[in-house]
Amino acid sequence: MAQEIYIIDNDNELKGKLVDIFKKEKEYKFKKAKITEVESVLKNIPALIIINEDGIQEDTVKLCNQIRQNEDNSITPIIVISSRKEKEHRVEILKACVEHYIKSPIDEEYLYYTIKNVIRLLDTNRRVSPLTGLPGNVQIQAEMKKRLLNKEDFAILYIDLDNFKAYNDIYGFLNGDEIIKFTSRCILKHLHDDTEAEDNFVGHIGGDDFVAISSNIDCERICQDIVLEFESGVKKYFNEEDLEKGYLEVPNRKCILEQFPLTTISIGVVIVDKGRFHNVLEIGEVAAQVKHLAKVTPGSTYIIDRRKNGEDIPKCEIPKRKRTN
Repeated sequence: MAQEIYIIDNDNELKGKLVDIFKKEKEYKFKKAKITEVESVLKNIPALIIINEDGIQEDTVKLCNQIRQNEDNSITPIIVISSRKEKEHRVEILKACVEHYIKSPIDEEYLYYTIKNVIRLLDTNRRVSPLTGLPGNVQIQAEMKKRLLNKEDFAILYIDLDNFKAYNDIYGFLNGDEIIKFTSRCILKHLHDDTEAEDNFVGHIGGDDFVAISSNIDCERICQDIVLEFESGVKKYFNEEDLEKGYLEVPNRKCILEQFPLTTISIGVVIVDKGRFHNVLEIGEVAAQVKHLAKVTPGSTYIIDRRKNGEDIPKCEIPKRKRTN
């Protein structure tokens, strides 16, 4: 995933130096912004903000406080680079929740590893799922909000497993965790490895629920590939007897055996066109409807919602194996 790093500076020298330092690491994207463009920078929720204190006229402490007061950037790391060496000033900057204060002239090797380690630590902290290593709800919401604010067209895939509780009841939570990790790998492969889009995003809400965001709104092929790979690979997590039967038998609270189909995958897709939604809550409401339609379809399936403003959701009937609204 691309790491967008914004440099608050009125000059180009620092950006050019950073681009040269990281020239062999294409995932690091450096962008320069003037002090008047800070609000636009915050909308993009960068991986890191670097402030060149010598290159701006404004009060650095106030600027850092402005960044920290922005809800979506409350944990975005900040590095301040400055020629000012007095201890009192450095302490004031650090009090504003700045991660690093680096004195200029810059030691390039020191700056390189500082940036690398700050982003690595942030990635670790943001990955609230120790099971899959994927970002959780906070980052999912921020990613959706960023794209809405920037008026981008994108597709959101809401993905979860069917009859997963029955699997856990029979095979245990450790085996259930293995299926969740397998599902994560399937999604990542077809959102990242098999596409040239660098800004696709995969998050793990928790349990067997995932969210993926694709900058390509024509995402039917992605859905097909996830479903096909899951259907093919999930079989290894069942024993031969259950595979032959085609269902699981689970005792209910009255100790009566109930039959459940083998675990499958459902994907509900919402196409977010410019102007269709005003906030992430509206997207979530439509997603719940589409995801429900996918889950009432037997077997692994996906449904893509392509409605425009004002169109009603179709009645909740059993759709075909694959359906687009």
